[in-house]
Amino acid sequence: MTALLSDFNKKTASAAGGGRAFFTTIQHVQGTQMTNRIPELVCPSGNLPALKTAVDNGADTVYMGLKDATNARNFPGLNFDMNSARAGVEYAHARGRSVLMAINTFAQAGQVERWYAAVDTAAQLGADAVIVADPAVMAYAAKRYPDLRLHMSVQGSATNYEAVNLMKDLFNVRRAVLPRVLTIDQVKHVIDHTDVEIEVFGFGSLCVMVEGRCILSSYATGESPNMQGVCSPAKAVRWEQLPDRMDVRLNHILIDRYKPNEPAGYPTLCKGRFEVNDETYYALEEPTSLNILEMLPEIIKIGVAAVKIEGRQRSPMYTAQVTKSLRQALDAAAADPSHFRVNPAWSKALDKVSEGHQTTLGAYSRPWK
Repeated sequence: MTALLSDFNKKTASAAGGGRAFFTTIQHVQGTQMTNRIPELVCPSGNLPALKTAVDNGADTVYMGLKDATNARNFPGLNFDMNSARAGVEYAHARGRSVLMAINTFAQAGQVERWYAAVDTAAQLGADAVIVADPAVMAYAAKRYPDLRLHMSVQGSATNYEAVNLMKDLFNVRRAVLPRVLTIDQVKHVIDHTDVEIEVFGFGSLCVMVEGRCILSSYATGESPNMQGVCSPAKAVRWEQLPDRMDVRLNHILIDRYKPNEPAGYPTLCKGRFEVNDETYYALEEPTSLNILEMLPEIIKIGVAAVKIEGRQRSPMYTAQVTKSLRQALDAAAADPSHFRVNPAWSKALDKVSEGHQTTLGAYSRPWK
């Protein structure tokens, strides 16, 4: 099959100016225009090299965060300052791609001005949209910058169309990112009852909790991931290399122990191994990555507006491999949905960067029902 080329429409009137129009991709295959809308491929950018890598490997849209607690990947050495953010926006826009600014934690009491300032920064930089969870921050963005697109973060925990439509009525939310706890039928139900664009996760670290509502790690660290922007603060994590094993501690609490060469997951309580009834195992969740390659034709069919890759905390190499694989897979699924097959090369590339070296369809598919 000949290469698939995406024809990206340019924005003509927006607060950002220069990004591509949302959810307007049309495919051209062997000179024939196709009617299938391909969901936007929204890719992680933890730093400027990762942003450029995502754009160069086929991302339609990249998302970034600032170097503070306003975003949910608040790790030392990660994220953007003004100079790198400006360079990233310019790089993406020059190539017809869009940039989203993640301001997706909840404002801490007495510090909401920091979250408002992040919205100001996004507007000044020319971001195409802001991804927001806190209703107060949504209200500020909607009132102060009515032409700046507002996307409801997965941290906002919208699991039904009533919640999505409420956010549209209150704040003119244009897109909602759904939590990774819904079946594909439930996702379709939301899409069928709203004109708000719906974005879903397609690959990356899997969270079994309803995003925005989990405070599990705060019992060990004393800090809420929903306000501090990280489940396991780097200052609380300790990896102890011993002769026969690797111990992992979160704020001095032993949460896992790995044998030599054993794949390790993120150092979080939910993915730790614990002794329960004299057995040691993953009591809540095994380290696993979400991978929806085989479901892409159905994702396209039900009208999902965007497929998101998790992983702003991962390396540019991760970003390159996952973006390239998802780009090719999305194009192939849209070109010929009925004959779509997962290319083994895509699976191999994704398996290499999967947490715990294993993947799952997650809640999208529930075969036990």
